[in-house]
Amino acid sequence: MTNITTKNLRKDLFSKTLIDRQNLIRIVKTKDNQIIIDLDQKMSGRGAYMQKSYEAIIAVKKHNGLARSLKTKIDEAIYDKLLGLLDE
Repeated sequence: MTNITTKNLRKDLFSKTLIDRQNLIRIVKTKDNQIIIDLDQKMSGRGAYMQKSYEAIIAVKKHNGLARSLKTKIDEAIYDKLLGLLDE
């Protein structure tokens, strides 16, 4: 049985609940205002976490949750990349 501590929990943009960060995708806004999908979850910068599901990505896009969380405008290509990750 895995021991989950609060250190590994992150708030999901879709469900607004705390989930183990290994089950989430991290999107980062760097100091250069670039938006990058951080698969290793080690980049520095402002980060936002969301579930690895089609419904979560579509809902966050519809309600502009990622843009509000990262405090910047999000390009459609980022959402396309996120959906592409689900296909792999």
